[in-house]
Amino acid sequence: MKTKKSAGNVLLGNEAMAWGIIEGGATVVASYPGTPSSEIMGAVNGIKSEHGLTIHTEWSVNEKVAFEVALTNSYLGRRSAVMMKQVGLNVALDPLMSSAYTGVEGGFVLIAADDPGPYSSQTEQDSRYLASFAKIPVFDPSSPREAKEMVKRAFDLSEQFEIPVMVRPTTWVCHARQGVPLGRIEGGDGAPTFKKDPQRWAATPRFRYILHKELNRKVREIATKNNPEPVFTPQGAELAVIASGVPYAYAYDVIKAMGQEKRVALYKVDLPYPMGPKIDDLVQNHLQTLILEEPYSVIELQIRCREKVRGRLDLTIPSEGELTPDNVAKAIATILGQEVREIGEPPAGGRKPSLCPGCPHRAAFWALKKALPKGIYPSDIGCYTLGLNLKAVDTCLCMGASINQAAGLYQSFRQAGAEIPPIVATVGDSTFFHAGVPALINSVHQGACFVLLILDNGTVAMTGGQPTPASNGPGKRMEIEKLTEGCGVDFIRVVDPYDVPLLIQLLKEADQYAREEERGVAVIIARHPCLIYGGRDEKREEGEIIIGEECDSCGVCTKRFECPALQEGPQGTPVIVRALCVNCGVCLYVCPQVAIERR
Repeated sequence: MKTKKSAGNVLLGNEAMAWGIIEGGATVVASYPGTPSSEIMGAVNGIKSEHGLTIHTEWSVNEKVAFEVALTNSYLGRRSAVMMKQVGLNVALDPLMSSAYTGVEGGFVLIAADDPGPYSSQTEQDSRYLASFAKIPVFDPSSPREAKEMVKRAFDLSEQFEIPVMVRPTTWVCHARQGVPLGRIEGGDGAPTFKKDPQRWAATPRFRYILHKELNRKVREIATKNNPEPVFTPQGAELAVIASGVPYAYAYDVIKAMGQEKRVALYKVDLPYPMGPKIDDLVQNHLQTLILEEPYSVIELQIRCREKVRGRLDLTIPSEGELTPDNVAKAIATILGQEVREIGEPPAGGRKPSLCPGCPHRAAFWALKKALPKGIYPSDIGCYTLGLNLKAVDTCLCMGASINQAAGLYQSFRQAGAEIPPIVATVGDSTFFHAGVPALINSVHQGACFVLLILDNGTVAMTGGQPTPASNGPGKRMEIEKLTEGCGVDFIRVVDPYDVPLLIQLLKEADQYAREEERGVAVIIARHPCLIYGGRDEKREEGEIIIGEECDSCGVCTKRFECPALQEGPQGTPVIVRALCVNCGVCLYVCPQVAIERR
């Protein structure tokens, strides 16, 4: 089509993969945001706009929806890509498993970004396990440049074997920067063509058995062509290191830094599943073999003869957490009988995460604690999980679980005949659309009684300000009020959380409503735009916030309310950091001495 760019483009790993998707010829690209994958779709949209491309891109309502939209395009002989983080893949696991059986016509690439550590996730699970569980190939890039090329290789492999293919970058690939050469943007795959084949696309269980046999054949054929690539193989090496992904990059640097190129052979694995039979021959030809991968043991478990294999299974490598150059060096030194430098724990310190100055969620949580101080507060995944700091979050399991857990709390107390405490579930607007709607329908249908506080800041703030179905988009804007009404909720109120007294009043009314003759779920929508992504230019009240002489340095505003713009001064008295204060005025309702006022 057009564009040839120089090799001097320094790109984020996620931007590099976006270029791989575009250069690979994808015509439909779908995603749900989640760190560390979020910037991929943003970059795809940027390239689409810059070059006037007509591909379809969408921020889907959740990962399952994104997977199925993109997959269907591949049924029509056209290339598609879908992106998500590792816990998002759990949401899309159902179509992933089934699509491995049906296969595809056009290339279909799933990018599942993992978070060893973890840095921003509730698990550090390994998506390569789910690839092997589904019996689809998975690439494991070690750098942004490699990630881009592996996306294109994945499209080719997918079309060659008519099978979905996963690319599994980790945080340090997604968020590293590297010079990446850019190629031509090719045109689309031509007109979509649907070849009717019910025994494949709508297969009954008997035909699923046949499709499973065909899937196994594909996997065996791919495996025979997939073997570790030698990087340096000295004669008589005492140790073989087989590595994939970021651990390969660490191993390469560590072996060089230790000066062990003559004692250690290094092999690189691009496709950790399915592995070919030659990996067993490689292990047999060396005295010892160290497997470096993260965070689980995917390659290691595919080796038949593991007597001479060291890795995560025998705890040569820690069985949890990301690998580092230090623990790679320690493992190699231990096996070679060298002196091992002890690695201490990383130094503690730093500031704990906190909601932004003026965040409407802080006001909502403060009102919640004031209105129903003896309540139980199940919450969800998002910025508002930081309500933990205000002691207004008691549980956080996974996307949409707050509503189901609120229902579970109610049913447990009710069944036991015990006094039911106030139960208030908190969920963000995007999470409500993602997984909260079925949960709300079920709660209403099953007669659960609790308060649902929907924290609507108009964006997916935690992952970079992506739109929600309530944002203006190509189709109809979805209104949370109408959606909750359609779920069967009768008590629905909308309030600006900056109006703390009104929110306190509504929370008490909602709790009373839910208790009166078990009337059901009461919904309050606390609506105020995110100050970073939607409320920068909103008009606020005039008048400077000041701390008056009545202040007795009780610490409520600095320690319990925890606004970053209110900090403890040298003598223990609170001071307002003007550079951070957004003049929201919520703190006026916080001070028990009414010492904070607007001048």
